[in-house]
Amino acid sequence: MVSLRFPFLFSQPPKPKPKPKPPHTKAASTFLAASAVVATAGAAAIAICQDPKDPFLKKALNSVFSNKSNHCSLPLWGSLSLAENSSSSSTVVESRTGVSFPSVLDDSKRLLGIGLRKKSVLGLKNIDVYAFGVYADDNDLKKFLSEKYGKLSNPEFKENKEFNEYIIENDICMTVRLQIVYSKLSIHSVRSAFEESVGSRLQKFGGSDNKDLLERFTSQFKDEYKIPRGSLIDLSREQGHVLCTKIDGKEVGSIQSQLLCQSILDLYIGKDPFDRQAKEDIEHNLASLLHK
Repeated sequence: MVSLRFPFLFSQPPKPKPKPKPPHTKAASTFLAASAVVATAGAAAIAICQDPKDPFLKKALNSVFSNKSNHCSLPLWGSLSLAENSSSSSTVVESRTGVSFPSVLDDSKRLLGIGLRKKSVLGLKNIDVYAFGVYADDNDLKKFLSEKYGKLSNPEFKENKEFNEYIIENDICMTVRLQIVYSKLSIHSVRSAFEESVGSRLQKFGGSDNKDLLERFTSQFKDEYKIPRGSLIDLSREQGHVLCTKIDGKEVGSIQSQLLCQSILDLYIGKDPFDRQAKEDIEHNLASLLHK
């Protein structure tokens, strides 16, 4: 990542003296040389923004600031710093919506994949409701996957269709972050959507007698909460199969239920997910993590 900081201090130009000075003085040469340094640095910085990993550009930029004239010392008017992207500060962008997700959440949860939740309106068109990112605790993943699938090769692991169900069922700390894209979405619509989608999963995994559990979950999305475009909803499975729900960072409820946690995660990484490409990306990243 490149950050440009130009702490310029502009002062009023000195009043001209009656006697004209020669056009090429040492001061003028210094000014022109300094201007060339700033202009060259700016051009190099723009190039590095386009390709931050290009070693030739970095070397060229470094040489601009390290190369000193034998005749004068040039003032450094602009400050430029180059910082390598770290896993804790980098982000990943969902290309269809432009929504970005941090690559690491809560210091330990790794981003496994991102996707998009679409909804059909009257069967006529699809609207983008929210983008989502699926995270899982790094240590939990390595522990559970290595115990179960550590002896499998990468191709064998990818061909195995059971590990998603294994992750969904077991007590691995995970978070699904939803970032609202549709600007006209109401909290009532969110509640209704979860009643339908989570309700179908609860019936799938636990039978029909789970209305109370579903109501406990959906009642967390109270009418007082506003969710304009950009709002965040975090659904996290914490240790002990506790589902913790947050809206824009504020916890609005927690429910201890393995069935509920399983039903939520199945929406995103189960057999019939909201976004199949996202599920495939998650599977690929899980295989890469297992064989690091």
